[in-house]
Amino acid sequence: MRHKKPATVTPTRHRVTCAALALLMVALGGLAFAAEPVFPPGSPVGLVPPPGLVASQSFNGFADPGNKVAMLLAALPPQAYADIEKTMTEAALKKEGVVQVSREPFALALGQALLIIGRQQAGSAKLHKWLLIVKTPKLTAFVTVQVPDEARATYPDAAIRSALASLTIRTKIPDKEQLSLLPFKLANLAGFKIGNVMRGRGVLLSDESTDSPKSLNRPRILIAAAPATVAQMDDRAVFARRAFASLGGVEELRITEAGALRIGGQQGHQILASGKDATTGVNITIVQWLRFGGGGFLQLIGISPTTEWKQAYPRFRAVRDSIAAR
Repeated sequence: MRHKKPATVTPTRHRVTCAALALLMVALGGLAFAAEPVFPPGSPVGLVPPPGLVASQSFNGFADPGNKVAMLLAALPPQAYADIEKTMTEAALKKEGVVQVSREPFALALGQALLIIGRQQAGSAKLHKWLLIVKTPKLTAFVTVQVPDEARATYPDAAIRSALASLTIRTKIPDKEQLSLLPFKLANLAGFKIGNVMRGRGVLLSDESTDSPKSLNRPRILIAAAPATVAQMDDRAVFARRAFASLGGVEELRITEAGALRIGGQQGHQILASGKDATTGVNITIVQWLRFGGGGFLQLIGISPTTEWKQAYPRFRAVRDSIAAR
């Protein structure tokens, strides 16, 4: 029986094989370590920021304070795209001190996108600016980038374009992440869904999403924190009525009960009222709680169709009683 000779690997073939393996490893490495989009806390809009930019603690976006570079991300209603595209003209930008350099369609799989590049003089600083508007079925993403001339070498045009091209949208933001934006802790949602979070201020909870017309006919509660100093109980009662009087969207409003009470071990005030929803005409019952302390107050306004009040009121109380200082 004749044995086959093992294949001989020539130096040239060996070099080719090694080169192919090296290319394969580079490709696999690129797939394994590709940068993932970063979403600022509570934001549905995210992207892969250029190296050096980190999530900002003071605004929705990324920043490099040392180089005075900022990238702001905003999520607007879907219809905002047409308004922005129409009104953000070269002349309008000039009034804001921005000289338009270019205006071009920007290729994104998400949807229609427009990129405006310009220059701006801000005091003694010369800024290079990028404005990206992206239309998606759920929202309009608006990204603003500003880079001082001194930082252009660190953040060149190619790096900014690459970051903008990585823009993506997430459909679900974890409740824990959204609640982390509040100036207070909220431990019990009592079955409500998070409708809208106002960073550093408050939150709207509802049985329906805020973009649903049905949400007006379902129980909902707004919780907001604000600074204030009310020294006397009589002042608290007056303050509570004034705060309640600012409630909009209600017709035939009538206060049925009001008085002081303690909430979470702190001084508080309660107002109960009835009325009609100005949009739907549905009879509604309303409760307002104010909790004073820490140099400010917490305002809670629960609204429910009167037919569902008996079920909604205990849920409002459960939310109220779960709030703690952060």
